[in-house]
Amino acid sequence: MPQAREISTAETSAAAHNSARRRSWLILSLLFCLTVILFIARQAFSVMAPVLRAAFHLSNAAYGRIVAALGFGMMSGEFPMGYLMDRLGARLGLSVAVCWWSAATGSLALAGSGLQFGLSQFWKGTGECGAYSGGVKTVTRLFEKKDRTLAIGIFNGGSVIGATLAPPLIVYLLQHYGFRIAFLVPALAGVLWIPVWWLTYGHQPKTEADLLQTRAAFGAMLGKSSSWAVMLCRFFIGPVMQFYWYWIPNYLYSARHMTMTQIGILAWIPFLMGDVGGVAGGWVAGVLLRRGVSVRNARRITMYGSAALCAASLAVPSAPGIGMALTMISLAIAADNFLSANMFAAITDLFPDAQVGRATGLTGIAGGLSGMLFPLLTGILVDRVSYRPVFLLVAIMPLLGTLALFAVGRQYRLESRLAQPAARQPQELVP
Repeated sequence: MPQAREISTAETSAAAHNSARRRSWLILSLLFCLTVILFIARQAFSVMAPVLRAAFHLSNAAYGRIVAALGFGMMSGEFPMGYLMDRLGARLGLSVAVCWWSAATGSLALAGSGLQFGLSQFWKGTGECGAYSGGVKTVTRLFEKKDRTLAIGIFNGGSVIGATLAPPLIVYLLQHYGFRIAFLVPALAGVLWIPVWWLTYGHQPKTEADLLQTRAAFGAMLGKSSSWAVMLCRFFIGPVMQFYWYWIPNYLYSARHMTMTQIGILAWIPFLMGDVGGVAGGWVAGVLLRRGVSVRNARRITMYGSAALCAASLAVPSAPGIGMALTMISLAIAADNFLSANMFAAITDLFPDAQVGRATGLTGIAGGLSGMLFPLLTGILVDRVSYRPVFLLVAIMPLLGTLALFAVGRQYRLESRLAQPAARQPQELVP
């Protein structure tokens, strides 16, 4: 009888574990859907940029300022949103954030000037940034470390699926119903996502460790080398994908002379490859960790390798035809998303679980700052020179971000020293 009870208990435990695992993947699928919706909403403005620029007489510099307004909004909202996720939990925190940016996306349909577009973009940015702090927070809570990079790669992959779906969907809505409806459709989708999330996620009680870690002060987090490591990393890496989201439709229209219909038919291809890269980045990291590779070395292998492939951007301006240009863009986007999956996973390496939301928020501040400055620089360079120097910058920035992560991240350096033989510990590692 005791043996029978032990078997029954083991079976019950295994069933509970399988149920919890299925629920975790269901919640992850909702995060994926949220990211898809968010990036359809984000891409709507850039896909329609050629038409909106002509209708409202916007120069490249003026368009750059509107894109920068979104970055400024994200920079302003990142830490408050991260604190909200740590304090209230992802269930309520994400519900508030999605409601906020859905309303802002809807307000773009009412804009009638460059200034009004910029104000709506700023508003949208202050809520949009909550998707990543809430998403990384949720993954940290629901998945073991060996599965987190894959989970982050999947939910982050929704960004490129959204960017893949956006050109044909937004062009169709624009041509049949006008630009205002093209803004309202993703806004409504965000609103409809909220009750599904609320019911599926359910109640997650906080542990005592969560409550203690949540009280960590902003200044104390800024005193950590890990904070500056991930902030510098995202400062350099963040604008790369933003450039492709916001400027590629405009580049294909003005520099490659594609029509809006051609953009709707072809511009989704590089972003689909980006989704493959994001999932692959998580999968490869998971394989390395399961085979006994240290966390630091797994990140080094995946991040330096993908940063090198981002150099494909250099070939875009001189590519002999649209097909070759799209191929190089696809390779660069896939490599950048491979890199980004590991960049966000690095946050879970370097911070306690209960600080992950705010740590992601801090990286978002850095990403928002560069996301504000880089579009302004892009607009000036395109107006006065060409797209060529911009493609040069986005080719080298991923490598700079990766170098910064390992050079500044003291915890990664400490892990490396502990792994060395005693006689070699005093040596300084070069990242």
